[in-house]
Amino acid sequence: MAFDKKFNPDELKQFLKSKYGPGVQVEIFPKADQDPTDEGEEQAERRSRALRFDYKPSQIKECLDRYVIEQSDAKKVLATAICDHYHHIQGCQGEEDCRDYKKQNIILVGPTGVGKTYLIQNIARLIGVPFVKADATKYSETGYVGGDVEDLIRELVHQADGDIQLGECGIVYLDEIDKIATHTSGMGRDVSGHGVQRGLLKLMEETEVPLRSPTDIASQMQAFMDFQSKGEVEKKTISTKHILFIVSGAFTGLSDLIKKRLGSKQIGFTGTGSSAEQEHYLYERVKSVDFIDYGFEAEFIGRLPVVMHCNPLSVQDLFKILKYSEGSLLKQYKKDFLAYDIDVYFTDEGMQGIAREAETEETGARGLMTVCERIFREYKYQLPDHDVKEFIVGQEMTENPLEKLKSLLEDPTQYQSKVVEFQLGKIEQELSDRYGIEIAFTAEASQCIAKKAKEVDADLLSYSADLLKKFEHGLNLLRKNSKKKKFLIDEDFVLDPADTVERWIRETYQ
Repeated sequence: MAFDKKFNPDELKQFLKSKYGPGVQVEIFPKADQDPTDEGEEQAERRSRALRFDYKPSQIKECLDRYVIEQSDAKKVLATAICDHYHHIQGCQGEEDCRDYKKQNIILVGPTGVGKTYLIQNIARLIGVPFVKADATKYSETGYVGGDVEDLIRELVHQADGDIQLGECGIVYLDEIDKIATHTSGMGRDVSGHGVQRGLLKLMEETEVPLRSPTDIASQMQAFMDFQSKGEVEKKTISTKHILFIVSGAFTGLSDLIKKRLGSKQIGFTGTGSSAEQEHYLYERVKSVDFIDYGFEAEFIGRLPVVMHCNPLSVQDLFKILKYSEGSLLKQYKKDFLAYDIDVYFTDEGMQGIAREAETEETGARGLMTVCERIFREYKYQLPDHDVKEFIVGQEMTENPLEKLKSLLEDPTQYQSKVVEFQLGKIEQELSDRYGIEIAFTAEASQCIAKKAKEVDADLLSYSADLLKKFEHGLNLLRKNSKKKKFLIDEDFVLDPADTVERWIRETYQ
């Protein structure tokens, strides 16, 4: 039986699924000699974008600052290493001699939930390269007991939509690398310890990985198809020369090894201060020998020359994540409630309350999700069946969520006036920052502007911004010429803003 050269991939996948079960999948990769004009424009642009790397370390750090709070030192080290690596790849596309370059693979130390994975994900997204993340504990030396480490490289090509050239510029991120360290007691695990280290060591050096795994049924079926259609099996490989490897872990107990090595040479270190400060001091002085004593082979650690450390997160750090991070969890919760036409607003006191609770979980930023689920579980379940349209999360709600829920269900409109005040408070701050003068709404103006915004079916922020934008020139004149720095937005302004601004300007010249 021979396959038609113009086989239908979907039919083949369905055939394999029915014969071998739903776990079998076949991916059709593009031919190695495929004309670039046959590629999709999107795929070609993605590769071009990744290969014309033109970022500076400060630009990468600036991007990371939008998503990951604190960890400034780690961001600088990471941004510099990333720039060096991809500038090197870019140079290798020309006539630059790349033979003596040593890759700056990275080892990242830090407790859970401090943003290690998030840092790498955002970098990969920024520069447009494929990114593969996995736990080191799922792999074994041979692939028969656990996963095959070479599957990481194949997954890069899959993430690159079959583009081998783009996959060869990707990032492999292995978490929980500390779990494959072997112990000096002789009781270490060979299969998931030294064996995996040796497998990863081979990948971190320049090697060729077969695109099709010899132990994968789907890959072998595709090889069979190629043989049927072309009379030969085309061998494809992926070079690991330019693939960046980043490994991370909590490394519990590593600080004790560093402390032991330093001994009496702890110049300037008195042992006082918080435990976080002491660990920061020690991790800044970590050396390769400490990782070797921890249970890693010298050759393995030698391929990870860049060492970074992420600090534990304080209550204030967790608060900043909620309030300032572009990936704040609160955006997700706002969307969850908006699905039921319910607006939720978070005060600083409410966010501080969530942060304090999350800190006690001792799981870093992951604790924020745990606490939010605990607080809002019943709200998500009960509010969609009632007439509640908005509520505000303050300190009391984070401390007694069920009690506040009961009160809200008894009086669904109790937050209406407070929501207006809350929204206008944010507007006051934004406008004050924009125009350099202090702007405040009177109670009468608040009611009037809320009424008018509702009449035109607009939210308060948009309506207020549009209202004041028409008089931006006048407000700028006030900022430059008036000694008066605080202006009250009263009901007269809302009803006749042009006349009010003119009056304010006249008063500045009197």
